[in-house]
Amino acid sequence: MATISDVAARAGVSTATVSRALNGKSTVDPELAARVAAAADELGYRPNGPARNLRKQETAVLALIISDVENPFFTAISRGVEDVAHAAGFSVVLCNSDDDPAKEREYLDVALQERVAGVLLSPTGREEGAALLRAHATPIVALDRPLPGGGDTVLVNSGSAAKNATLHLAEQGYVRIGCLTGPSGMPTADARLNGYREGLEAAGLADLGLVRHTEFRAAGARRAARQLLDQDEPPDALLVANNAMVVGVLETLGELGLRAGRDVGVIAFDDAPWATLLDPPLSVVSQPAYDMGSLGAQLLLRRIGGDRGEPTTRTLSAHLVARGSTERST
Repeated sequence: MATISDVAARAGVSTATVSRALNGKSTVDPELAARVAAAADELGYRPNGPARNLRKQETAVLALIISDVENPFFTAISRGVEDVAHAAGFSVVLCNSDDDPAKEREYLDVALQERVAGVLLSPTGREEGAALLRAHATPIVALDRPLPGGGDTVLVNSGSAAKNATLHLAEQGYVRIGCLTGPSGMPTADARLNGYREGLEAAGLADLGLVRHTEFRAAGARRAARQLLDQDEPPDALLVANNAMVVGVLETLGELGLRAGRDVGVIAFDDAPWATLLDPPLSVVSQPAYDMGSLGAQLLLRRIGGDRGEPTTRTLSAHLVARGSTERST
């Protein structure tokens, strides 16, 4: 069966142009539209899925606004979104907010100006952006973090995953377990901190105040780790909130002549491609990032296709991958 990609290849145009042409958009050059129609007839292609229902949109484009394009977690989310969108005849525009509400708002304004079909957003936490999209009836799905004011959302069970990671450290014999998490008030950062504290309680360990909030980046984690490790009674293990932050932690350990596992147990959220290349390999909480993006795109396309059901929240499960950085004998 022919696909929209086959039609695009035969007509020598993009899949977005095919989608617009077959949906009768006036923005498509008549000559291109004729080529698309001829290619579709030759291949026996018949439009299907949400793209066929784009009645009032000007573009078959989705906007994906994430917080950090350099983070492999968001890279995997982006791939999941793009694969589903492309199969349905949509293009994806990727935007990087840097967790800056002002930058997020700028991209949302652009998305509205360009009349994108829908928006996938990793929210900074400000309600204005989501309210702006709702006011213009633009479909939106939140990824990784809840959407202020409610709406379709795809999350991961960060809290219970952090609890399990903390319990794993306790089972390995670590007793002064610290936590480096993101900015206070950020839902994912708070969830991981709460899970860490629940893990300490379940393991019968005292909360020694070995917690630092910082940005979800290596530089902040480097400073925060140094503060904890320079104490008279430093932590003997660290739960780190993401893979960008753990880079800063590992750099600090190296500067201090400490080895992960033997001197300080280390476990971090997200299974980066380089995690197994370290010595010792890094223990992680592996999140289904690709699946988050894929499911988020599916939810958004349903809304674009006319689904008016109640907002839904899908929570996916993360799982612990134990490696050498949490083995005390390493």
